[in-house]
Amino acid sequence: MTPNSKGFFTDTTLCIGCKACEVACKQWNQLPMDNVEWLGSSYDNTHHLGATTWRHVTFAEVPGAGGPGGQMNWLMMSDVCKHCAHAGCLEACPTGAIIRTEFNTVVVQQDICNGCNYCVPSCPYGVIEVNMTAGMADGKAHKCTLCYDRLQDGLEPACAKACPTDSIQFGDTDELRRHAERRVQELRGRGLEAYIYGDERVGSSPSIGHLGASFLLLDKPSKYNLPEHPVLPQTRTLPGILAMTVTALALSAATAWSLRRG
Repeated sequence: MTPNSKGFFTDTTLCIGCKACEVACKQWNQLPMDNVEWLGSSYDNTHHLGATTWRHVTFAEVPGAGGPGGQMNWLMMSDVCKHCAHAGCLEACPTGAIIRTEFNTVVVQQDICNGCNYCVPSCPYGVIEVNMTAGMADGKAHKCTLCYDRLQDGLEPACAKACPTDSIQFGDTDELRRHAERRVQELRGRGLEAYIYGDERVGSSPSIGHLGASFLLLDKPSKYNLPEHPVLPQTRTLPGILAMTVTALALSAATAWSLRRG
Protein backbone atom coordinates (compact mmCIF):
# COMPACT_ATOMS: atom_id res chain seq x y z
CA MET A 1 0.00 0.00 0.00
CA THR A 2 1.21 3.52 -0.83
CA PRO A 3 1.37 6.23 1.88
CA ASN A 4 -1.80 7.81 0.46
CA SER A 5 -3.83 4.59 0.23
CA LYS A 6 -7.54 5.10 0.89
CA GLY A 7 -10.08 2.40 1.49
CA PHE A 8 -13.02 1.03 3.44
CA PHE A 9 -13.44 -0.96 6.62
CA THR A 10 -16.94 -2.40 7.00
CA ASP A 11 -17.95 -3.46 10.50
CA THR A 12 -20.84 -5.85 9.88
CA THR A 13 -21.78 -5.86 13.57
CA LEU A 14 -23.00 -2.28 13.10
CA CYS A 15 -24.89 -2.83 9.83
CA ILE A 16 -28.70 -2.59 10.17
CA GLY A 17 -29.45 -3.40 6.52
CA CYS A 18 -30.99 0.00 5.78
CA LYS A 19 -29.44 0.12 2.29
CA ALA A 20 -28.69 3.83 2.65
CA CYS A 21 -25.27 3.07 1.13
CA GLU A 22 -26.86 1.50 -1.95
CA VAL A 23 -29.14 4.50 -2.45
CA ALA A 24 -26.35 7.05 -1.89
CA CYS A 25 -24.06 5.19 -4.33
CA LYS A 26 -26.72 5.13 -7.04
CA GLN A 27 -27.69 8.73 -6.47
CA TRP A 28 -24.16 10.15 -6.53
CA ASN A 29 -22.97 8.05 -9.47
CA GLN A 30 -26.27 8.43 -11.36
CA LEU A 31 -26.75 4.68 -11.67
CA PRO A 32 -30.11 3.38 -12.94
CA MET A 33 -32.47 1.49 -10.67
CA ASP A 34 -32.26 -2.29 -10.53
CA ASN A 35 -34.84 -4.54 -12.11
CA VAL A 36 -36.13 -5.60 -8.70
CA GLU A 37 -37.69 -9.05 -8.60
CA TRP A 38 -38.72 -11.36 -5.78
CA LEU A 39 -36.79 -14.63 -5.95
CA GLY A 40 -37.96 -16.01 -2.62
CA SER A 41 -34.40 -16.73 -1.47
CA SER A 42 -33.80 -13.63 0.66
CA TYR A 43 -35.21 -10.27 1.70
CA ASP A 44 -32.36 -8.83 -0.36
CA ASN A 45 -33.71 -7.63 -3.69
CA THR A 46 -30.47 -6.84 -5.54
CA HIS A 47 -28.73 -10.17 -4.84
CA HIS A 48 -25.23 -9.28 -6.08
CA LEU A 49 -22.88 -6.56 -7.25
CA GLY A 50 -23.12 -5.64 -10.91
CA ALA A 51 -22.65 -3.01 -13.58
CA THR A 52 -25.40 -0.81 -12.10
CA THR A 53 -25.08 -1.91 -8.44
CA TRP A 54 -21.73 -0.92 -6.93
CA ARG A 55 -22.85 -1.36 -3.31
CA HIS A 56 -24.85 -4.39 -2.27
CA VAL A 57 -26.22 -5.15 1.20
CA THR A 58 -26.26 -8.90 1.83
CA PHE A 59 -29.08 -10.31 3.98
CA ALA A 60 -28.36 -13.78 5.32
CA GLU A 61 -30.65 -15.68 7.68
CA VAL A 62 -28.76 -18.24 9.77
CA PRO A 63 -30.02 -20.60 12.49
CA GLY A 64 -29.68 -19.20 15.99
CA ALA A 65 -30.69 -20.59 19.36
CA GLY A 66 -33.33 -23.30 19.59
CA GLY A 67 -32.37 -25.45 16.60
CA PRO A 68 -34.76 -26.06 13.66
CA GLY A 69 -37.82 -23.86 13.92
CA GLY A 70 -36.13 -21.74 16.57
CA GLN A 71 -34.61 -18.30 16.49
CA MET A 72 -33.04 -17.04 13.25
CA ASN A 73 -30.18 -14.55 13.24
CA TRP A 74 -29.49 -11.91 10.63
CA LEU A 75 -26.08 -11.41 9.04
CA MET A 76 -25.93 -8.13 7.13
CA MET A 77 -23.00 -6.75 5.19
CA SER A 78 -22.54 -4.00 2.66
CA ASP A 79 -20.39 -5.50 -0.11
CA VAL A 80 -18.28 -3.48 -2.54
CA CYS A 81 -15.25 -3.72 -4.85
CA LYS A 82 -12.20 -4.82 -2.86
CA HIS A 83 -9.69 -2.50 -4.64
CA CYS A 84 -7.06 -5.26 -4.41
CA ALA A 85 -3.36 -4.54 -4.00
CA HIS A 86 -2.84 -6.75 -7.08
CA ALA A 87 -6.07 -6.35 -9.02
CA GLY A 88 -6.86 -9.14 -11.46
CA CYS A 89 -9.14 -6.89 -13.52
CA LEU A 90 -6.38 -4.30 -13.98
CA GLU A 91 -3.80 -6.92 -14.99
CA ALA A 92 -6.17 -8.48 -17.53
CA CYS A 93 -7.27 -5.23 -19.21
CA PRO A 94 -5.72 -5.08 -22.71
CA THR A 95 -6.48 -1.40 -23.39
CA GLY A 96 -5.24 0.25 -20.19
CA ALA A 97 -8.79 1.31 -19.36
CA ILE A 98 -8.44 0.09 -15.76
CA ILE A 99 -5.94 2.14 -13.78
CA ARG A 100 -4.66 2.56 -10.22
CA THR A 101 -5.20 6.08 -8.93
CA GLU A 102 -3.06 8.22 -6.64
CA PHE A 103 -5.24 6.92 -3.77
CA ASN A 104 -4.27 3.32 -4.62
CA THR A 105 -7.82 2.59 -5.75
CA VAL A 106 -8.81 0.83 -8.98
CA VAL A 107 -10.92 2.73 -11.51
CA VAL A 108 -12.32 1.93 -14.97
CA GLN A 109 -11.93 4.72 -17.54
CA GLN A 110 -15.15 4.50 -19.51
CA ASP A 111 -13.84 6.39 -22.53
CA ILE A 112 -11.11 3.76 -23.06
CA CYS A 113 -12.97 0.54 -22.15
CA ASN A 114 -13.86 -1.51 -25.24
CA GLY A 115 -16.12 -3.99 -23.46
CA CYS A 116 -13.89 -7.01 -24.15
CA ASN A 117 -14.99 -8.72 -20.88
CA TYR A 118 -11.44 -9.89 -20.02
CA CYS A 119 -11.71 -8.20 -16.63
CA VAL A 120 -14.89 -10.05 -15.62
CA PRO A 121 -13.49 -13.59 -15.14
CA SER A 122 -10.25 -12.11 -13.78
CA CYS A 123 -11.96 -10.81 -10.64
CA PRO A 124 -12.06 -13.57 -7.97
CA TYR A 125 -14.81 -11.70 -6.09
CA GLY A 126 -17.28 -11.37 -8.96
CA VAL A 127 -17.36 -7.59 -8.67
CA ILE A 128 -16.84 -6.09 -12.11
CA GLU A 129 -19.42 -6.51 -14.88
CA VAL A 130 -20.03 -5.29 -18.42
CA ASN A 131 -23.34 -3.49 -18.65
CA MET A 132 -25.61 -5.40 -21.01
CA THR A 133 -28.88 -4.53 -19.24
CA ALA A 134 -31.75 -4.20 -21.69
CA GLY A 135 -32.54 -0.57 -22.45
CA MET A 136 -29.46 0.82 -20.71
CA ALA A 137 -26.56 -1.26 -22.07
CA ASP A 138 -23.40 0.61 -23.02
CA GLY A 139 -21.11 -2.41 -23.40
CA LYS A 140 -18.63 -0.99 -20.88
CA ALA A 141 -17.21 -2.51 -17.70
CA HIS A 142 -18.41 -0.91 -14.47
CA LYS A 143 -17.68 -1.16 -10.75
CA CYS A 144 -17.12 0.95 -7.64
CA THR A 145 -14.66 3.83 -8.12
CA LEU A 146 -14.46 4.55 -4.37
CA CYS A 147 -16.00 7.87 -5.43
CA TYR A 148 -12.77 8.99 -7.10
CA ASP A 149 -14.32 12.36 -8.00
CA ARG A 150 -15.19 13.01 -4.35
CA LEU A 151 -11.73 11.94 -3.15
CA GLN A 152 -10.14 14.49 -5.47
CA ASP A 153 -12.14 17.21 -3.70
CA GLY A 154 -11.26 15.94 -0.23
CA LEU A 155 -14.67 14.34 0.41
CA GLU A 156 -15.40 10.85 1.67
CA PRO A 157 -17.29 8.39 -0.58
CA ALA A 158 -21.06 8.78 -0.71
CA CYS A 159 -21.78 5.36 0.83
CA ALA A 160 -19.67 6.03 3.93
CA LYS A 161 -21.13 9.52 4.24
CA ALA A 162 -24.68 8.14 4.19
CA CYS A 163 -24.17 5.19 6.57
CA PRO A 164 -26.17 6.07 9.72
CA THR A 165 -24.41 3.59 12.04
CA ASP A 166 -20.83 4.14 10.80
CA SER A 167 -20.70 0.50 9.70
CA ILE A 168 -18.86 1.69 6.56
CA GLN A 169 -15.72 3.53 7.63
CA PHE A 170 -13.43 5.36 5.21
CA GLY A 171 -9.85 6.48 5.65
CA ASP A 172 -6.18 5.55 5.33
CA THR A 173 -5.88 1.78 4.90
CA ASP A 174 -3.14 1.36 7.52
CA GLU A 175 -5.13 3.30 10.10
CA LEU A 176 -8.31 1.37 9.26
CA ARG A 177 -6.44 -1.91 9.64
CA ARG A 178 -5.26 -0.96 13.12
CA HIS A 179 -8.77 0.09 14.08
CA ALA A 180 -10.15 -3.18 12.70
CA GLU A 181 -7.72 -5.22 14.81
CA ARG A 182 -8.72 -3.32 17.95
CA ARG A 183 -12.40 -3.87 17.15
CA VAL A 184 -11.83 -7.61 16.67
CA GLN A 185 -10.12 -7.89 20.06
CA GLU A 186 -12.97 -5.96 21.67
CA LEU A 187 -15.62 -8.26 20.21
CA ARG A 188 -13.67 -11.41 21.04
CA GLY A 189 -13.55 -10.17 24.61
CA ARG A 190 -17.35 -10.25 24.52
CA GLY A 191 -17.33 -13.84 23.36
CA LEU A 192 -17.96 -13.24 19.63
CA GLU A 193 -15.96 -15.08 16.96
CA ALA A 194 -14.98 -11.95 15.06
CA TYR A 195 -12.22 -11.78 12.44
CA ILE A 196 -11.04 -9.62 9.57
CA TYR A 197 -11.75 -10.56 5.96
CA GLY A 198 -9.19 -8.93 3.71
CA ASP A 199 -5.70 -9.92 4.75
CA GLU A 200 -3.70 -12.86 3.40
CA ARG A 201 -5.06 -15.19 6.09
CA VAL A 202 -8.73 -14.99 5.14
CA GLY A 203 -10.26 -13.33 2.10
CA SER A 204 -7.07 -12.81 0.13
CA SER A 205 -3.92 -14.61 -1.01
CA PRO A 206 -0.29 -13.72 -1.75
CA SER A 207 -1.24 -13.20 -5.41
CA ILE A 208 -3.89 -10.63 -4.45
CA GLY A 209 -2.31 -8.97 -1.42
CA HIS A 210 -4.22 -6.84 1.07
CA LEU A 211 -7.64 -5.58 0.13
CA GLY A 212 -8.43 -1.89 0.04
CA ALA A 213 -11.88 -2.79 1.37
CA SER A 214 -11.83 -5.10 4.39
CA PHE A 215 -14.70 -6.50 6.45
CA LEU A 216 -15.30 -7.60 10.02
CA LEU A 217 -17.26 -10.87 9.91
CA LEU A 218 -18.86 -13.11 12.54
CA ASP A 219 -19.41 -16.23 10.44
CA LYS A 220 -17.92 -18.09 7.49
CA PRO A 221 -17.25 -15.93 4.39
CA SER A 222 -19.64 -18.12 2.39
CA LYS A 223 -22.49 -16.93 4.61
CA TYR A 224 -21.85 -13.45 3.23
CA ASN A 225 -21.43 -14.69 -0.35
CA LEU A 226 -17.65 -14.17 -0.18
CA PRO A 227 -14.90 -16.60 -1.22
CA GLU A 228 -12.74 -17.79 1.69
CA HIS A 229 -9.44 -18.28 -0.17
CA PRO A 230 -9.66 -16.41 -3.49
CA VAL A 231 -6.80 -16.52 -5.97
CA LEU A 232 -6.18 -14.66 -9.18
CA PRO A 233 -7.20 -16.79 -12.20
CA GLN A 234 -3.96 -15.66 -13.86
CA THR A 235 -1.98 -17.73 -11.34
CA ARG A 236 -3.47 -20.88 -12.84
CA THR A 237 -2.29 -20.02 -16.37
CA LEU A 238 1.28 -21.35 -16.12
CA PRO A 239 0.30 -24.74 -14.60
CA GLY A 240 -2.33 -25.08 -17.32
CA ILE A 241 0.18 -24.32 -20.07
CA LEU A 242 2.70 -26.78 -18.60
CA ALA A 243 0.05 -29.50 -18.35
CA MET A 244 -1.03 -28.85 -21.95
CA THR A 245 2.59 -28.95 -23.15
CA VAL A 246 3.31 -32.23 -21.36
CA THR A 247 0.11 -33.75 -22.74
CA ALA A 248 0.96 -32.61 -26.28
CA LEU A 249 4.48 -34.05 -26.03
CA ALA A 250 3.15 -37.35 -24.68
CA LEU A 251 0.58 -37.60 -27.49
CA SER A 252 3.22 -36.75 -30.08
CA ALA A 253 5.58 -39.42 -28.69
CA ALA A 254 2.78 -41.99 -28.62
CA THR A 255 1.78 -41.16 -32.19
CA ALA A 256 5.38 -41.36 -33.45
CA TRP A 257 5.88 -44.69 -31.66
CA SER A 258 2.69 -46.19 -33.14
CA LEU A 259 3.59 -44.99 -36.68
CA ARG A 260 7.12 -46.41 -36.41
CA ARG A 261 5.75 -49.69 -35.14
CA GLY A 262 3.22 -49.82 -37.96
